[in-house]
Amino acid sequence: MRKLIVTNIISLDGYYEGPGNDIMALPFDEGFSGYNAERLRAAATLLLGRHTYEGLKSYWPPIADDTSQPPVEREISRLNGAIEKVVVSDTLTPGQTEPWRNTEIVERAAAHARIAELKNAPGKEILMFGSRTLWNDLLAAGLVDELHLMIGPAVLGAGTPVFQGPAPISLRLLESRTLPDSSLVLTRHAPA
Repeated sequence: MRKLIVTNIISLDGYYEGPGNDIMALPFDEGFSGYNAERLRAAATLLLGRHTYEGLKSYWPPIADDTSQPPVEREISRLNGAIEKVVVSDTLTPGQTEPWRNTEIVERAAAHARIAELKNAPGKEILMFGSRTLWNDLLAAGLVDELHLMIGPAVLGAGTPVFQGPAPISLRLLESRTLPDSSLVLTRHAPA
């Protein structure tokens, strides 16, 4: 059985993005990129919501060949391009996935069943970046195996809270550590 692992950066005060949906308000650093590359190497499938998919698709493809970018960023670009992608969306069409042809689109109503199928298949991990609305839903449905939060030294004061949902969810801490060359603290959690 494959694990579904959600990986996100958050502010110290629990925001997924700053005011006005400003993702760049978060305290990104080398540790963030290094950990994302590590997670991509361990995964066979990248599971995303439409908004995050479109953001990654618009940013990452040209980075692989940009020699001005750090090696880890170029590696992330190559890994993002090569990995199988599953996007949960009722509006995305196959024609909108270029240049990433290795993308499966799943309607929201079928998402839980399809993700359960993916988890039951053999192979490497299923990874999620961003996609807060989707992973909060999957966490509440019992489909998330681990939640990896990179907590950064920024207090945003407002923005989009990392958690949403109708019911409380208990988590147990698996690990906490400072990432190498970073001011980010990684906490790994699993549903209790």
